Amino acid sequence: MKVRKEIRKELEVLETLNWGGYFRKSWEYNFAGHLSKEEKNAIYLDSFLWHLCSWEAVKCSTKGEAVRFFHAQEKDKCLIFYQHLDTVYKVENAKSLIVRDLLYNPSHLLYGDIYVMDWEKKWTFMMTHERECGPYFICT
Repeated sequence: MKVRKEIRKELEVLETLNWGGYFRKSWEYNFAGHLSKEEKNAIYLDSFLWHLCSWEAVKCSTKGEAVRFFHAQEKDKCLIFYQHLDTVYKVENAKSLIVRDLLYNPSHLLYGDIYVMDWEKKWTFMMTHERECGPYFICT
């Protein structure tokens, strides 16, 4: 997994190729499943999943509060994926995973939109390529 060098050694990371589309659909089903196809189209969810938050189609936390909620989660296993990559990272022993550990570059086309999703799909944390949007945190 491409992560920052200061990442904690107890994290166990499995890189999986070609599963990005599957997990983006799984994310959509779990966090945007309450929306109709027309509502999803109206907020351009097919362009960016985080539009669910920026268009206020779901209750979420933003900015510093979103980061605090992400850090406070009991993270056993989680998935990390991007809007425009098909590589997915399964992280086990993720209790110490924090924002600084994520490979995120808002000006980079591929690494600009990152999603972290709890293995049980109870919560998700998103960072976007738009500096004025996000980060976002949703808890079901």
